[in-house]
Amino acid sequence: MAIMGYTLNNLSMMALVLSIGFVVDDAIVMLENIVRHSEMGETPLEAAARGSQEIGFTILSMTISLAAVFIPVLFMGGILGRLFREFAITITAAILISGIVSLTLTPMLCSRFLKSMHPHRKPGRLYRATETMFDGMLDIYDHSLQWVLRHRAMTLAFSVLILVATGYLFVRIPKGFIPDSDNDQLMVQTEAEQGTSFDEMSRYQQMVADIARQDPAVQSFIRASVDPPGASIPAPTSAGCSSA
Repeated sequence: MAIMGYTLNNLSMMALVLSIGFVVDDAIVMLENIVRHSEMGETPLEAAARGSQEIGFTILSMTISLAAVFIPVLFMGGILGRLFREFAITITAAILISGIVSLTLTPMLCSRFLKSMHPHRKPGRLYRATETMFDGMLDIYDHSLQWVLRHRAMTLAFSVLILVATGYLFVRIPKGFIPDSDNDQLMVQTEAEQGTSFDEMSRYQQMVADIARQDPAVQSFIRASVDPPGASIPAPTSAGCSSA
């Protein structure tokens, strides 16, 4: 961020906060595979070398796919594009650095700090406490999975219901890549009865403009009419207000 001239603002901080969930995944996947080899009886150095070799391509693909998600933000135009470019570059750089660290630093640290697993050595209290918690979570998952497998028809119907609800929400809920910005403007339309003359309509609009100008929150008022003089059926007219 310092090289790119970025500062700690809302967008860059948001990128760093979001990248926390991404950067830990690569290291966790690498560490779990190395620990698996260590539990199989290999030395820490052998486990780090073999584990990193097996999972290296997976880490690389994960890093590239995560970084590719934010590449379209770099090609956005307009003011919002310039604002979110800092966000995209910050989070993409964090993800790429995380991938490099997971492929290089994490295996090296595992080969130096992981202890060899001895099957006859009694584990410590912290290990036993965490393993008890993990075994309990595994039992809950096992029972829930067995229940789902016994009720396949209900599970399939529930999945179809979720799919239908997702499609309904996709159609009904307003959506956009980035929320619309507030341009501090109000558009007001005025309509009169058929047969109203152009001069009479202008007088009505002037009355509306005088009311709008009395509001202290209104900075300026622009009145525009789409009615040509002499039209028998006046079209709707509009006026724009800009608030301070």
